[in-house]
Amino acid sequence: MPALRDVGDAQFTQVMRSINKKVPGPVFLLLFLGAVGLPAASLAVAEDGRTGAEQALVVAALACSAVGHLVTAAGNVPLNNALEAAESDDVRASRTAFESRWNTLHRVRTLLAVVAFALLAVVAA
Repeated sequence: MPALRDVGDAQFTQVMRSINKKVPGPVFLLLFLGAVGLPAASLAVAEDGRTGAEQALVVAALACSAVGHLVTAAGNVPLNNALEAAESDDVRASRTAFESRWNTLHRVRTLLAVVAFALLAVVAA
């Protein structure tokens, strides 16, 4: 998103609409589901040698991943859909309604993903 910060409103909305059409696909779906699948699978693996604290870290990682998915499904995706449905003649209003909220939600889900990864890394170490 930093690269789009300085472009005009029409260019911004055009690029974001294009991204929102191209991104959802098999690779995205694999990564999107894998972010929850990895900690969930880790819970299913035999706990031999895993302490209660480590198990709690895995559960916390799963919770972070699940909340990140909720942020995407309840926040970013509806914003993407609203941008797609917005009238093309008022690109400034479309960008204003989209950009700040989308970036905030993206930061939240990125933070959640980093925390989930760090928690799993601690358990694996």
